[in-house]
Amino acid sequence: MPVLICKNIENEGPGTIEDFLEAKGISYTVLEMSGTGDMPGSSDFDTLLMMGGPMSVNEDDIYPYIKKEEMLVRDFISNGKRVLGVCLGAQIMAKALGSRVYKGAKQEIGWYDIDIADEGLKDNRILRLATHPRAGDISSKFKVFHWHGETFDIPDGAVRLASSALYPNQAFRYGADAYAFQFHIEVKKSMIYEWLRNEAIDLAKIKAETEDLYDVYTARAHSFYEVFF
Repeated sequence: MPVLICKNIENEGPGTIEDFLEAKGISYTVLEMSGTGDMPGSSDFDTLLMMGGPMSVNEDDIYPYIKKEEMLVRDFISNGKRVLGVCLGAQIMAKALGSRVYKGAKQEIGWYDIDIADEGLKDNRILRLATHPRAGDISSKFKVFHWHGETFDIPDGAVRLASSALYPNQAFRYGADAYAFQFHIEVKKSMIYEWLRNEAIDLAKIKAETEDLYDVYTARAHSFYEVFF
């Protein structure tokens, strides 16, 4: 069965996830959420992916499709389907599962470490993310790409998988197959450089780190996709 991808804004698409699906011959449907009317249910799909966006999950009065995505989360989870939320998608998952989403102390933009929790290291899918694709060693701390200013509480019944210095809740798993990542596992270089274009931040630093870290990071992501899908 195909994968349903909810895209909340034009420049935050599925990136390397889409590359993986195409390489593996896994069919998928991309929903441009800002233009969608009727929403599909879970019956025609086995996986739900929700991508990022600059809007807040609490702005559902401005972006009414956010509530539709919350309904999709509950629908897919209740039917035992896979769910992966990235950045805004993770926040939508948290809210759909009854948790608070709120502004963080400061924005987290660029390449920063996450710390994998003990429960994360017990999770086979997260373990693949934590395994260096070349050296083969497992690390509980490694750099990922961040671009967010809000955070969430871990939903009741969920397991915290990762944290960072600024944001203690970076990832969680709900049940066996629903994962929320505050960080951007899916980024391509072109996406990072497009996002950087109009931002008043240290562009040279982030670009240098991207060139240095990107290949290993993408290999980590593909290793996660292998076991998630």
